[in-house]
Amino acid sequence: MAAPPRALPGQLRQPRVSGLSKITSSLYLSSGAAASDRLLLSSHQITSVISVSAEAVSARYEGIQYTQVPLADAPASRLCDFFDSVADHVHSVDLKQGRTLLHCAAGVSRSATLCLAYLMKYHAMSLLDAHAWAKACRPVIRPNSGFWEQLIRYEFQLFGKNTVRMVSSPVGAVPDIYEDEVRSMIPL
Repeated sequence: MAAPPRALPGQLRQPRVSGLSKITSSLYLSSGAAASDRLLLSSHQITSVISVSAEAVSARYEGIQYTQVPLADAPASRLCDFFDSVADHVHSVDLKQGRTLLHCAAGVSRSATLCLAYLMKYHAMSLLDAHAWAKACRPVIRPNSGFWEQLIRYEFQLFGKNTVRMVSSPVGAVPDIYEDEVRSMIPL
């Protein structure tokens, strides 16, 4: 297992559900509302914003590079078509000492999925470890089942093995890491 990305010395890693959630020293996740806050972007020295949304970004600020991934939060959306290009973009911004904000409407499914792909590709983390790390940084993440299936295929493509698998449940196919949670919600 690869070591998780490190926090800066003396920095406490606090889970964030509003505002920006710091995933690595150069990658943040948020909702679309936070991505429109000029002061928030400036205070975190964001140089690149990736918006994962079918709708166009309304706020654009000088000095920030904007990229759009035009997909809906639907299990059939092919977010996997963007795994490598988004991960490569985040990595290239990092190499230039920049910071990327990755967001979707709520910062829960689409942006979280692309974040997990980046952590697998550039931090050599398994999907299980990438999810645990990102969830510790942003507890609200929850990719939809179609995105999980795409991440599972991507993990196999990168590493030749899987650490998460889809299982049947009363609510449909879910990743095995949610199995106990789903069981506890269903009355016996």
